[in-house]
Amino acid sequence: MKKATRQQTKSHNQKLVLKTIYQHGQISRADIARQTGLTRTTVSNLVAEIIEAGLVEEVGLEPSTGGKPATLLSVVDDSRHLIGIDLANSEFRGGILDLRGCLKQRRSLPVNDRNGEAALELVYELIDQLIASASSPLLGIGIGSPGLMDARRGVVRQSVNLNWRNLPLRKLLKARYRVPVYIANDSQVAALGEYTFGQNSGISNLVVVKIGRGIGAGIIINGRLFFGDGFGAGEIGHIMAVENGQLCRCGHFGCLETLVSSQAIVQQAQAIAGRDSRSALHRFAPYPEAINTETVLKAFEIGDPALRDVINRVGYYLGIGVANLVGVLNIQKVVIAGSVARFGQALLEPIRAEVQQRSMEMLARDTHIELSKLGQDIVVQGSAALLLTQELELV
Repeated sequence: MKKATRQQTKSHNQKLVLKTIYQHGQISRADIARQTGLTRTTVSNLVAEIIEAGLVEEVGLEPSTGGKPATLLSVVDDSRHLIGIDLANSEFRGGILDLRGCLKQRRSLPVNDRNGEAALELVYELIDQLIASASSPLLGIGIGSPGLMDARRGVVRQSVNLNWRNLPLRKLLKARYRVPVYIANDSQVAALGEYTFGQNSGISNLVVVKIGRGIGAGIIINGRLFFGDGFGAGEIGHIMAVENGQLCRCGHFGCLETLVSSQAIVQQAQAIAGRDSRSALHRFAPYPEAINTETVLKAFEIGDPALRDVINRVGYYLGIGVANLVGVLNIQKVVIAGSVARFGQALLEPIRAEVQQRSMEMLARDTHIELSKLGQDIVVQGSAALLLTQELELV
């Protein structure tokens, strides 16, 4: 093993000091030295450089205990801006975020069935708009994309929805924007967003099941995102859920995605509207082809009984998938996220019921399944968390 160079050691220590300040909110130089094991002189020198870079500032004095009170340091949250991108929906979404993951600006562009090169151009257009709205130096770009990723190289190995195969997205974006770029699967990124910015105090293991146009599970183990050997961990959308089921876009039949995705729900709603002239769906769409996820959600909220049955059935199949995750991973906190999670308790209850029915009693009893509170921003915030993790090692 090569010995670390002086510059590598300095960079490591600088990130360690910055992370310590970030995690404590406010902390003195002396306490940083105690927390990190670095000498006070080393800490003072590193802090001076970090302050000069604008990342940290002095924010006052800590309460005196009799001697000279120490000066407190805090991260300047708005000193750098981050771009987070979500490519996993019918519209590409992006945001400008600060170092705490707070959204400063949002942008979205409809995909309108664009794929291949046209989809890539839309990514450029979205990022161009976001960069124009940033008011602080840009730390970099984080992206959550559907499909199989090589997160180490930043290559989209296969994204069926976007018709991308072996697309070197990270390389293309770095060449165009000259900033750090990090890419991962959208469900994996969602898990990192939930772990970093959700309500998970004291939790080191977490599963996020994200359901939208596709379905996947992001897995956090010991506070770190678990990618799997081929970066495909959590690809539960393409496990067979029913024999002789519907043809999936992956080429197989009966995949979980064909039963629980937003597109599957819309297709079932269109069939309901086509055969039932009294359906509440007709209040929001003039004809079945005009029905989309928003239409279904509105009709569901005013109590359409046929849609209640649809969502109950979706929860049933999701419960089977979650029960398998519980049995394999025994991770005790499972969070449901994505656009389909907006169906709320009506979705959550059958998921919980099936997990109780299909998992070992002791495992099911200790498993807590809940809805994410990050809403539609979970991948955008997760992309920012990916950037903070990889570039500054803050989370």
